[in-house]
Amino acid sequence: MARRLSRTDLGDLNLFRVVAETGGFRKAAKELDMSPSAVSHAMRGLEERQGVRLFNRTNRSVTLTPAGRDLLAEIQAGFTAIETGLEALNQYRERPAGHLRINILSDAARLIVGPVLADYARTYPDVRLEIVVDDRMVDIVRDGFDAGIRYGGTVPEDMIAIPLGPELRWVMAASPDYLSSAPSMDTPDDLQNHRCITMRMGNGQVYHWELERGDETVTFTYDWPVIANDTVTTIEFAESGGGICYTLEERIRAQLTDGRLVEVLPKWSSMGPAFHLYYPSRRQLPEALRALLRIIQSAK
Repeated sequence: MARRLSRTDLGDLNLFRVVAETGGFRKAAKELDMSPSAVSHAMRGLEERQGVRLFNRTNRSVTLTPAGRDLLAEIQAGFTAIETGLEALNQYRERPAGHLRINILSDAARLIVGPVLADYARTYPDVRLEIVVDDRMVDIVRDGFDAGIRYGGTVPEDMIAIPLGPELRWVMAASPDYLSSAPSMDTPDDLQNHRCITMRMGNGQVYHWELERGDETVTFTYDWPVIANDTVTTIEFAESGGGICYTLEERIRAQLTDGRLVEVLPKWSSMGPAFHLYYPSRRQLPEALRALLRIIQSAK
């Protein structure tokens, strides 16, 4: 007869699964809000109780032993079923509960999630919402996220993606002070005579501006004098008279309205994919995430 699992064994097996899926004690501890030493101690206890070594430990890495790989393969489906069952209970509640983790681009955090965050927290107080703002490309499954928000076209193909609005307009802008003493501009080629700041994207590549006028497209490449890896820095560079930035129109709508920034070569603005919320295709959409999606869509 199979031995019944104790509460300790069940908890430690789930912890083992998270360590294996995230690739280390520190990453698992971060996801589960525990200390790395507590995670390591629990795994030592699990190995001692089972009489089998599950991890190869070095100063630099933690990998599964053959026994650990076999154990992970056996328990993953069971814990996935448990999570699905617990999520299904939300349909019997008046409002969803649980833990929701989302990985979001900084632009999406400012434009999409930030404006509805207070409303969501008030409406769904039983949901613990964790938002990680990160412009790097991440594996949301490996890193323990329920969903992510990215630009359309950058979402992995095996994910379900839901657009969160219309296409986005990208513009070039500079301060009136900069433009008052800078050379005039009529075409994208004239940008070579100006100071321009660009972004280093989440994949590590430097972004070269994509410009459009009707059916005509131009990729502006340049020996960039300034490169930053966040939108705020590029906007502040332009506001302070440093030169020309390229950003989402919505990110600088206030500055364009009050005159702190002026659109440059407006006929050469370009349209890009909308923000998309995405989640693994093999998972059911959590009710807490469905509720966030409704609030975002109703705010548009």
